[in-house]
Amino acid sequence: MKGRPNIHRDEELVHKAQQLFWERGYSATSLSDLSKATGAGAGSLYNTFKGGKKELFRRSLQERREALHAFERDVENSDNPVALLKAFFLGIADADTEAHLRGCIVANTVVEMTFVDRELEAEAMQLLQDTEALYTTIIRDAQKKGTIKSRQPADVLGKYLITFWCGINSLRRIYPDRDILKQQIALQLQMID
Repeated sequence: MKGRPNIHRDEELVHKAQQLFWERGYSATSLSDLSKATGAGAGSLYNTFKGGKKELFRRSLQERREALHAFERDVENSDNPVALLKAFFLGIADADTEAHLRGCIVANTVVEMTFVDRELEAEAMQLLQDTEALYTTIIRDAQKKGTIKSRQPADVLGKYLITFWCGINSLRRIYPDRDILKQQIALQLQMID
């Protein structure tokens, strides 16, 4: 008799697979690599994730969407969402060298999947667009309250922050140095003062 699926075990597998995808990318990660990283046999992975490697990767992206939803809840509960947004960006500089070298799995996916897998590319792009929409909302609300003085339209600043996000994830690979990154991030965040 088949038992209930072990949701906690599935989440653990996704998290371990995500770390490998994040370091190597989708194309350079084999089923054998995933099996070693997760400790699950290839058959077990395919039984758990019917779509195989691609489903496991999608679930890794979904985990990033869940992180976005958590940030949205933080924004809803914040007295100062702009300060929260700035703290998020400034916090990037404090990551360890390994995190700097990995960059952002979502931005990495957009670049890697262009001309390779339109579905995965579209999922990653949608996640960045949803993030942009959140940034735009934060900025628009702050402009209405007068806490952001920039006269640039909120949607332009939202796109600016996504452009900045993608750029900082390249810069942190070139300069995985806290002081350099703090300086560059602070400079870019002046756009939403």
